[in-house]
Amino acid sequence: MKRVSVDIGGTFTDCFVSWGTRNIQGKALTTHHNLALGFNEALANACKELSVEVGTLLSQVDSVRYATTLGTNALIERKGPRIGALVTTGFKSTIPLSRARGYGEGLSEDRQMDIPNAQRPEPIVPIEMIREVRERVDYLGDIFWDLDEDDVRQRIRELVDAGAEALVVAFTNSVVNPQNELRVREIFLEEYPGHLLGAIPLLLSHQVAGRKGEYARSMSTIMDAFLHATMYHGLGTLELNLRAQGYDKPMLVNHNSGGMAQLNSTDALQTVHSGPVSGIAASEHLMLQTGLGNVVATDMGGTSFDIGIVVQGGVKYYDFNPVIDRWLVSIPMVHLVTLGAGGGSICSFERMFKTVKIGPASAGSDPGPACYDRGGLKPTVTDADLALGYLDPANYANGHIKLNPRRSRQAFEELCDDLDMDMVGVAKLIKKTVDANMANGIATELRTRGYEPKDFTVLAYGGNGPLHACGIAAVLGIDRILAPPFSSVFSAVGAGNMNQMHIHEISTWTTLFDPNLRAFFSNYSVFNGSVEELERRGREDLLRQGFDAGEIQYRLEIDMRYGNQRVQTAVVTDLKRLESQTDVLRLIAEFHTRYGERFGEGSQSPEAGIRINTIRVCSFVEKPSASFSGIQDDGRVGITVEPLGTRLCSFPGHDTPIETRLYDQAALLEGTRIEGPALVTTPATTYLVEPGWRYYAASQGAVWFTRGGH
Repeated sequence: MKRVSVDIGGTFTDCFVSWGTRNIQGKALTTHHNLALGFNEALANACKELSVEVGTLLSQVDSVRYATTLGTNALIERKGPRIGALVTTGFKSTIPLSRARGYGEGLSEDRQMDIPNAQRPEPIVPIEMIREVRERVDYLGDIFWDLDEDDVRQRIRELVDAGAEALVVAFTNSVVNPQNELRVREIFLEEYPGHLLGAIPLLLSHQVAGRKGEYARSMSTIMDAFLHATMYHGLGTLELNLRAQGYDKPMLVNHNSGGMAQLNSTDALQTVHSGPVSGIAASEHLMLQTGLGNVVATDMGGTSFDIGIVVQGGVKYYDFNPVIDRWLVSIPMVHLVTLGAGGGSICSFERMFKTVKIGPASAGSDPGPACYDRGGLKPTVTDADLALGYLDPANYANGHIKLNPRRSRQAFEELCDDLDMDMVGVAKLIKKTVDANMANGIATELRTRGYEPKDFTVLAYGGNGPLHACGIAAVLGIDRILAPPFSSVFSAVGAGNMNQMHIHEISTWTTLFDPNLRAFFSNYSVFNGSVEELERRGREDLLRQGFDAGEIQYRLEIDMRYGNQRVQTAVVTDLKRLESQTDVLRLIAEFHTRYGERFGEGSQSPEAGIRINTIRVCSFVEKPSASFSGIQDDGRVGITVEPLGTRLCSFPGHDTPIETRLYDQAALLEGTRIEGPALVTTPATTYLVEPGWRYYAASQGAVWFTRGGH
């Protein structure tokens, strides 16, 4: 297998190259003004280790796969076109009202509770750029009010005259009958043909999101339109860069659904958070291959700390209505929790409680932490780690970034004065606080889903994951941590392991069991017709990308609920079609089991009726992926590696510095055991073995941290 996979993060661009039997990682700072520059540097670093020319490598690999934060950054910076929206008459305020929850969605819980200071986000589409169109489709899909085509032409002209650079059409119930939305596109192309100079894109909501829910579907389409130009030009630049270096195959882009596709088959909204989702995909792959059991995936990079859950058996958690930035959208996205707690997170004084506050603002890669000596003036988590003695100023990031301790000291001066503490005391407080924040985020995520942290193994990856893993696990009461193979670029590893996949879904009103009539569903042809249509869409997507029909596999997922409950439960079933009452009863039994696992056995309410709200089909093609076998700690007596020296390091809970043994990448030799405190500094990351913890190097560069009887 020869493959390049890339994760372009907010601070670093990570590259993972599979070249036959060799796997190589490369890192470089992200160049936000031109992503291709950071990619070229990261790839060049990997090629240097392989002793292969970049052009030679790109001409021979089977694929290049990207996961990127480009869309996330565009939303944060509000960089996008002026958008106009066409909606059904009477629904002009649906978007700005945002279900009366827009003031709190996307904010932390404490800010949501601060109602007196609540503020809605600046709208992507201001109300003066929304126009009503005379048309109406009822919930069954019947045309209740024919489309007024003259009215459509007038409203389009008004929006174009008002400066619209992209148009969105979001009509009520268009997912049931898209006839009116499709006719609007025809009218638009009659008025503004694509060959005209200055022609603008038009997006139809039923093609972006297939489920009911006017607000979420409208916002999905609006955000897709807002990100379209940024993603097109940014990823287009990356593709041109590949072409210039000899790569002649389609570029692949990772999706936040856990799959990937070619650039021409990717919606902009699908790329948001695709980097962290790639890490969760790699965690699932690792768990299934090695039998680790339940794992909590933690990715601590330079900008954020991302949390994902993978439970035994490979059950994946999805958000079907995730909040992206400050808006609710309607796309299936792998569940992810993001905290502002990366290495570049800025530390400030919290005046109310007279303590330190971590993030959410980040120094990113430009200017970066103060110790990077690139113009950063505020203290960050990385500056604190340097002050505590954990980082080697001369060998950070394989020596590509020389850390300047003097800049860190200058950045800490104001914070030291505010807290009336010396720099080491402040740095200890920062480490203790950031570790506690991350541990609390993990505990909240697990316990709200009915799990206990002690039943999970922590996967610690990202550039800063192994550096803070022991501190986080200690707060959680967890005694086993695994820094997986290639931990500093693990999300890039996941980007290379994803299958090409497309998810299509449709809203439905299907009653499997009617308690009033005491009758079971029997209109199998309607249900099966919907499944066949969704499979057809997925098949066409993958055929267009060059796959044979025989390679394509399908997975059927169904959102079900009891009666009129608002809570829906996703059921993944092996059934391909409903052919008999036996199949219906089997589907109900699967729903019954899944509901009991989620909400407690005995909470099921079949007497209220059982309904299907959404039918979803995942169409995918499986390809070879990297292997993670043999990374368990088998308990054998390990290899002893002599330390290179010692350094005084400071730890929270210890009043005086502790002499800490220092090791280099020789400590990654399989079988190596080290007692903490110790530091293992490698070209890619730093492993901190805190007092009371043990270090064991498994195969492929995986590292276990254990304490107590483990």
